[in-house]
Amino acid sequence: MTVFRKWTGDSSMNRSTDKAIAVRNLEKRFGSFVAVDRISFAVQRGEIFGFLGPNGSGKSTTIRMLCGILKPTDGEGQVAGYDIITQPEAVKQTIGYMSQRFSLYEDLTPRENIRFYLGIYNVPAGSWKDRIDWVLDLTRLREVRNALTRSLPPGWRQRLALGCALLHSPEVLFLDEPTAGVDPITRRHFWDFIRRLAMEGITIFVTTHYMDEARYCENIVMLNEGRIVAADSPENIIQTACPGRPGATLDDAFVALMTRKSGKNS
Repeated sequence: MTVFRKWTGDSSMNRSTDKAIAVRNLEKRFGSFVAVDRISFAVQRGEIFGFLGPNGSGKSTTIRMLCGILKPTDGEGQVAGYDIITQPEAVKQTIGYMSQRFSLYEDLTPRENIRFYLGIYNVPAGSWKDRIDWVLDLTRLREVRNALTRSLPPGWRQRLALGCALLHSPEVLFLDEPTAGVDPITRRHFWDFIRRLAMEGITIFVTTHYMDEARYCENIVMLNEGRIVAADSPENIIQTACPGRPGATLDDAFVALMTRKSGKNS
């Protein structure tokens, strides 16, 4: 059995145990194109952390680096105490990941998908029955457990994907655009589900381009063209970016920040 050691390398980056995620000067280049431009931030254990920005801003590239899927060009980072560059396999064993594209097998039933991912995550066979029952109850899919996944509504398939990402009890859950393409009611129900998970101590890192969803997050980073333009609580970002505008929203704050960045007059 492979034993992974927690981050022990020398670094000036904060490695305190209250940090679920910490990155410094993280960069990803594809040839001459800079997708992520030396960003630094930290996520506390047990919080809901939002990563916001328009499509193409570098959100998905960052999350793939943090999940050990994509190797950074430069910089450093840790997730759940593991080095994302030298210990990517350890990172993968400690996290749950739900991609923005539905990644389960539509020609299998929810129960069959769950059993498949139990094997992928190397969950001991003796606990499979309990884990299957737990996920079916958590996602409220017990009554459709034997239906083909393709026949389920989009919001139900999302719940199944999220349940499969939780099968191995991850410390950190990465959600990449989890509500893209679904209706507002489904989005609200999905966020209720996410808040329940955070109350149980799971760290939630969610990327989204829906600014209204960020109000559910305790802290957020706003990204544009691979760079951080703001990092704070949603309320503080709004107050700083839109002083004297009591009705301002995160959309207003983001537009104001982008305008200042480009040097245009507001």
